[in-house]
Amino acid sequence: MVSNMRILQLGQYSVRCIFYALVPLLLLLAAICVSCVLAFFIIKGVGDVVPFQKIVSKSTQLLLILSIFPTMKILNIDKTELGFATRPVFFKQVLQGLVLGLLTLLPIFFVLSALKINVFDSSQLWTVSSVLSKLGFSLLMAFIISLIEEPLFRGILITGLSRKLPIALAVVLSAIYYASLHFLDNNTVVLAQDVHFLTGFKLLGGAFANVLNPVFYSSFLSLVMVGIFLGIIKTQFKTSLGVCIGCHACWVWQIKMSKSFFITNIYSEYVYLVGYYDAIIGPLVTGWLLLEIIKYFFYQHIAKH
Repeated sequence: MVSNMRILQLGQYSVRCIFYALVPLLLLLAAICVSCVLAFFIIKGVGDVVPFQKIVSKSTQLLLILSIFPTMKILNIDKTELGFATRPVFFKQVLQGLVLGLLTLLPIFFVLSALKINVFDSSQLWTVSSVLSKLGFSLLMAFIISLIEEPLFRGILITGLSRKLPIALAVVLSAIYYASLHFLDNNTVVLAQDVHFLTGFKLLGGAFANVLNPVFYSSFLSLVMVGIFLGIIKTQFKTSLGVCIGCHACWVWQIKMSKSFFITNIYSEYVYLVGYYDAIIGPLVTGWLLLEIIKYFFYQHIAKH
């Protein structure tokens, strides 16, 4: 009798876990559906000034960003619980995150160069002013990306999920959602005259199929590891979202600069170490970040004993 009750309780707990794990997916689908409808009316109103699929993509991102504020109110999450420290501490954390980003990703680029996977692009002519301009613009774009993604994935998503699920599961789920959104795309070009009310919903099927494309598996796993790494920072250190933002921005900045100055040698015997997604995020990054995570928890264990 006791064992049957235990099994029933475990079953109910599992159902609740699955439900809460799927809530972010339902919200994402709702945002995409609204975007598909908006894109239809925008295209019919202004024509194909902007590609239909780009309107769907950007409006979905905008809706997800805007959803942060009502979600905070609904879940009664304040800025501190979201992970934001006081302003002076926050800016200090961002600088710490930039340093952490350099320490964790710069070695990868040294390895890629040593293995001749990344080869300097000598076909481009660079001046001091153009290099500085590229450095500054890439860093600005990197911060914009991290300021959008970190409050959403490491802030709202982890905080919300951890109220109903174990923290470790919340971190992994947020990382999976984070990785999935990088591949949730459909590059099919649709002309304005071919757009009808259901066009966006048809493209949605192709976008989800793209997430499951085996070509991206290694990059997907790598981005999951990126999300777990940042999630551990968020959950292990109180109000540490600034560190996540700085680290994320530094990673994006380094990747953008690498793609500007280097080309991928597809004939390298070690090219399998980089993923198909951006020729950087792949098995090498996955293994490196996993090693860093293991080292952190090992030192934590040693410190406690």
